[in-house]
Amino acid sequence: MKQFLIFVRKEWYHIWRDRRTLFILIAMPVMQIVLYGFALTNEVKNSRIAVLDGSRDPATIKLIQEIGASRYFNVVRLIHSQQDIEAIFREGKTRMVVVFLRGFQDDLLHTNHAQVQLIADASDPNTANTLTNYASAIINDYQQALNQGQVLPYQIKTQIRMLYNPELKGAYNFVPGVMALVLMLVCAMMTSISIVKEKEMGTMEVILVSPLKPFRIVIAKTIPYLLISILNIISILLLSVYALDVPIAGNLWLLMAESILFTITSLSLGLLISNTAKTQQTAMFTSMMSLFLPTLLFSGFLFPVENMPLPLQIISNVVPAKWYYIIVKSVMIKGLGFAYVWKETLVLVGMTLLLLGISIKNFKIRLE
Repeated sequence: MKQFLIFVRKEWYHIWRDRRTLFILIAMPVMQIVLYGFALTNEVKNSRIAVLDGSRDPATIKLIQEIGASRYFNVVRLIHSQQDIEAIFREGKTRMVVVFLRGFQDDLLHTNHAQVQLIADASDPNTANTLTNYASAIINDYQQALNQGQVLPYQIKTQIRMLYNPELKGAYNFVPGVMALVLMLVCAMMTSISIVKEKEMGTMEVILVSPLKPFRIVIAKTIPYLLISILNIISILLLSVYALDVPIAGNLWLLMAESILFTITSLSLGLLISNTAKTQQTAMFTSMMSLFLPTLLFSGFLFPVENMPLPLQIISNVVPAKWYYIIVKSVMIKGLGFAYVWKETLVLVGMTLLLLGISIKNFKIRLE
């Protein structure tokens, strides 16, 4: 028994002295609980909405105040015409618009009937359906409060309109998210082991004595994976259109160009991991942990980013998949042009240049 306890103590010392093991055993569960607890939720909160109030009477003002006071909505803009509705959805700054027709209170008082229109961005059908349900519940509560003591009950009819995806097909949200996830994982994971593999196989010496400069060596490593990724992009788009009935509403060549840009960003990230890792297993583990979970959690694919606390929303800005996901939804689902995605494109270009520059700078021309 004494010898057994000695071995237990020895193993404990090994774990205590290995900081990486301690991090995995202690810090990793804490981080996962915090991330999952705040990010993984089906509840939609703090969604940005706009209001078109054609009546501007006490009844509509009261309803707007009640909608804005709920934790589900954040009224970010008051618009003044029907033409502004489509423009504000194109900008991607709101998820829903609440429309009050002219004479709302007069209709309610004289005919006991009034109408509210809820227009939602259904490129994310689950969120759009949830938001319209929340708003309808608030309007129903307001109606019940009015009806207390009334002989003839007031009726507020809610008309719901879904933009971009009137049939609420899940594939409209699923396809852009899968494109971001597949391209990120395939590109980054495969390139993350490319340089490490050369070191482990002992062929790095041959590469280093070649006349090629480090820049060309790094670029040469990415070309085959770039070609494979282009084939993946084409196959995903073909399956989306012909198997899932998800049309490409925007310019196909713009979508391809943006996808290739995101592919290059992912390849650059994989090269950076490959330069810093010492073994293929370390490179694979690092790419899985640092890319898979952030892509799922912070891209907006599964969970709206605005639901998360502010620190996590800030962290999401450094996840390339978030910006690509916005681009694909804008171009492929909403049919928008480059004028509406140039900011996200510029972010991806900046990330690509930064990651590629760090990878080339950290490329070691001497083996240790």
